[in-house]
Amino acid sequence: MTIEQRSLNASPPAPETLRGAWIALAGLSAVFLFEMLDNSILTVALPTIGRDLHTSTVGLQWVTGAYSVVFGGLMLAFGAIADRFGRRRVMLTGLVLLGLASLATAFVTSTEQLIAVRLTMGVAAAMTTPGSIALAFRLFAADGLRVRAMSLITTVGLVGLAIGPTLGGLVLAVAPWQILLLVNVPIAALAFAGIRGGIAADRPDELHRDPVDVIGAVLGTATIVLALVAPTLFVDEGTGSWSPWSASAAAVVGVILFVIRMRTAAHPLLDLALVARPLVSSGLAYKAASGLALAGLGYLVTLQLQLDWGWPPALAAIGMLPQVVVLVASGPFVGRFVGRVGLDRAAWLSAAAVVLGLAVYAVLGHLGYVWIAMALALVAAGIRVNGVVAGTNVLRGLPENRTSIGAALVDTASEVATGIGIAVTGTILAALFAGDIATGGWSSRQTAQFHEAVTLGGLTLTLVAGALVAWGFVRTRVARSGA
Repeated sequence: MTIEQRSLNASPPAPETLRGAWIALAGLSAVFLFEMLDNSILTVALPTIGRDLHTSTVGLQWVTGAYSVVFGGLMLAFGAIADRFGRRRVMLTGLVLLGLASLATAFVTSTEQLIAVRLTMGVAAAMTTPGSIALAFRLFAADGLRVRAMSLITTVGLVGLAIGPTLGGLVLAVAPWQILLLVNVPIAALAFAGIRGGIAADRPDELHRDPVDVIGAVLGTATIVLALVAPTLFVDEGTGSWSPWSASAAAVVGVILFVIRMRTAAHPLLDLALVARPLVSSGLAYKAASGLALAGLGYLVTLQLQLDWGWPPALAAIGMLPQVVVLVASGPFVGRFVGRVGLDRAAWLSAAAVVLGLAVYAVLGHLGYVWIAMALALVAAGIRVNGVVAGTNVLRGLPENRTSIGAALVDTASEVATGIGIAVTGTILAALFAGDIATGGWSSRQTAQFHEAVTLGGLTLTLVAGALVAWGFVRTRVARSGA
C-alpha cells in the first residue's frame, strides 16, 4: 500500500468528549430536529391550509400522510445506497433537497402542489434521518460517548416535538402557514454546515461496492408503503371495506417476495444473515415494541380523554404532558443509567418499562387519570432510553460498511410498528363500537363498548409488545453467550 493510500484510509482521531465534536453534533441534532418538528408543527396548521387551498379532508390527510409513507418506504433503499456511495454524501445531498423543497412552499397555490412538496420532503428525510444515527455512531469509538451523543441528538428532536404545536400556533397568529415549512430552510442549512464541517468524508474501506439490488429496493419500498397505508385505510374506511384488506394482503405478498429475493440475489439489498445476528434482531425487536406502544397508547388515550371523558382538545393536550415532560426531561439521565447497568440490560429494562406502562393503562386506565398519567410516564421513560440503546446495539452488531442500512432498519421498524399500533387499536374499536365514534352523546351501551374496546386494545398491544421484548431478551442472552 502506498503512502497516499494509507493517508486516504487513515481515520482522524475519534473525539474523546462531546465538546470535541460539537460542530458535527449540532448538524446531526438539526437533522433530528427537522424530523420531529416537521409533522408536529404542520398539524396545527391543517385547518388553515384547508381554508386557504380549499382542501378536502382526504387532501389534508395526504398532506401529512404522503410525507410519512415516502419517508418510511424509502429508508431501506437509501440506507443501502449510503453504505455504497457514502453516508455523509447521501445526507448532504438530502439536506440540499430538503432546503429546495421547503423553499418551494412559498410558491404553492394548490393542494396537489403542496402534496408534491411533502413527497419531496419525505424523500429528503429518507436520505438524511437514518444517516444521523449512523454518523453519530461512527463519530465516536467508545460506546458510552455514542450513547451520550445519541441522547443529546434525540433530546433536541424531542424538544422540537414538544414545542411544535405551540410554536406553530404562535406563528399562525402573525404569519401565513407557509412559514411553518420555510423554517426547514435554516434548519437544513445549519445541518449541512455542521455535517460538512464536522464529519470527515467516508473512507473507501468503510463502504462496499456491491451492485445496488434494484429489484430488492423496489420490492422493499412497495412492501413498506403498503404496510404504512393499510393502517390508515383500516381506520378511515373500517373493517368492512375491501381496500384495507387488499393493501394488507398485498403487503404480506410483498414480504414473501422480498424475503425470497433477499435469499436468492447475488448482492441483496439487505443481507438477512446480518438481521439475524443476536444484537441486531434484539435491537429491532425492542424498537418495534416501543413504536407499537407510543402510537397505540397515544391513539387510545386521546380518544378516551376527549370522547369518553369529554375533555376539550386543549385540556386533552395538557393531559398528554406527562409523556412529553418525561421524554424531554429524562435526557440527561439516560447516559448515567446506561453507564450504570450496561447497554444490554438498559435495552431490555427500558423495553420492559414500555410493556409495564401498556399493562397499567389496559388494566387500570379506566379508573382515573392518575393511572393514565402513570402509564404515559412509564412508556415515555422506557422509550427515552430504548430509543438510544436499541439503535446503538443494532449498529454494534453490524459490520462498519453496513451501518446505514442498519440505521434505516431501526427507523423502518419503528415506522411500521407505529402504523401497526394504530391499525390494531383502530380495528378493535371499529369492530366493537356500534355507530360513529366521533359523535357525541353516547348511549350507555356505546360507552360500555368503548371501554371494552380500549381494554382489549390495550391488552393486545401489551401482549404483542411483551412478545417482542421477550424475543429481544432471548436474543440478547444469545449475543452475550457468544452463540
